[in-house]
Amino acid sequence: MTLDEVISEFDRGLRSMVGVSRMSRPIPESNPTGLADGGLLAEEPQLTEKEKAHSAGLMRVNHVGEVCAQALYQAQKLATDSPVLKASFEQAAREEEDHLAWTAQRLKDLDSRPSLLNPLWYAGALAIGFVAGRFGDRASLGFMAETERQVEQHLDGHMRTLPATDYASRAIVEQMRNDESAHAAAAIGAGGSEMPFPVRALMRAASKVMTRTAYYI
Repeated sequence: MTLDEVISEFDRGLRSMVGVSRMSRPIPESNPTGLADGGLLAEEPQLTEKEKAHSAGLMRVNHVGEVCAQALYQAQKLATDSPVLKASFEQAAREEEDHLAWTAQRLKDLDSRPSLLNPLWYAGALAIGFVAGRFGDRASLGFMAETERQVEQHLDGHMRTLPATDYASRAIVEQMRNDESAHAAAAIGAGGSEMPFPVRALMRAASKVMTRTAYYI
C-alpha cells in the first residue's frame, strides 16, 4: 500500500469515527403511500418525543453499523492481494459511506448524536475484518455476505418498529436494506463461501451486544 493510500484510508477511518462523511448519492426522499397526487409530503409529520427518541436510537444503531462497515472493508482490502477484490471492497465501502452520511444527518434532524463508543466499534471491526481476510478471499467474501445478510435482517426489524409517520427514517432504512442485499449477493457471486454455523452464531451474538448498547450510548 502506498503512502497516499495509507493517508486516504486513515482519513476515511477518522471521518467515519467522528461522523463527517461524504455522500455520493442524495439522502433518499420520503414518499408515503396514500397521497392523493402520489407526490411528497410538503412537511414531515411531527413525531412525539418518545417516537423521536426511538427513531434516534435505531438510527444511532444504523450509524454504528456503517462505522463498522467502513472498518471491515478497510481491513479486508488490506488483507487481500487481489486487485479485483480490493476494487470490490472499495466500491462497497463508498456505497456504505453514503449510509454513514445519511444516518448522521438523520440523527441531527432528530436532535440526537452518534454513539459515544464509535472509536471502540471501529477498532473492533477493523481487527475482525483483518482476521477474516487472512483466512483467504473466499472466506473474506463469505464473511462480507453474512455480515450484509445480518444487517439486512436488522433493518427489516427497524422497518417494523420505526414510527409509522417517520417517513424520512423509513426512506433511508429502505434504501440501506436494498444496498445491503445487493452487496451480499455480489459477495456470493464473487465466490464467497458459506460461514460455518458457530461463526454465524458468534457474529449474531456480537451484533446483539453492539445494537443494544449503541441504541442508548
